[in-house]
Amino acid sequence: MMRRLFKPLWVLLAVIFLIEAWLWDHLEPVVERVVARIPLRAFKHWLAEKIAALSPALTLIVFVVPAILLFPLKLLGLWLLTHEYWISAVTMMVFAKFLGLGVTAFIFDLTRPKLLQMQWFAKIYEWVLALRAKAAELVNPIKLRIREAMRSDGDGWLSRTRQLIQRFRKNAHEAR
Repeated sequence: MMRRLFKPLWVLLAVIFLIEAWLWDHLEPVVERVVARIPLRAFKHWLAEKIAALSPALTLIVFVVPAILLFPLKLLGLWLLTHEYWISAVTMMVFAKFLGLGVTAFIFDLTRPKLLQMQWFAKIYEWVLALRAKAAELVNPIKLRIREAMRSDGDGWLSRTRQLIQRFRKNAHEAR
């Protein structure tokens, strides 16, 4: 009984987790393209060399610093929200989210080998990957049902809605 009650909550959490994972996967290449266009190749190479010289524990600090530096943007978004600057607040929050995920993905790409040398970090990393797979397993049947409902080949919700609209238009034109 409890399992059935909590399933919508787990699905919601899984969807949020998968959205984060999707953003992570898709922002990392975007950040790489931006880095490739901006003359930051030398910086990336320099940073990679410096990270290679660090211990895994110090590499963890390099990984965490961008999140700390982006925290004021999120606070600014909250301040804007409390002062009812809704559009600015949402824009700031979304900007901070995308920037944070993009920069974190970029830094994680550089620091991953060193971070995975720490046994506890490697276990957490494996756990997150397993959690991601479990979330996908939980959400995929729902995504499939939504796609089937949206099919426009005659059986889906979208097709039935179109047919209903067409019948309504036809009846409206005949009434004239």
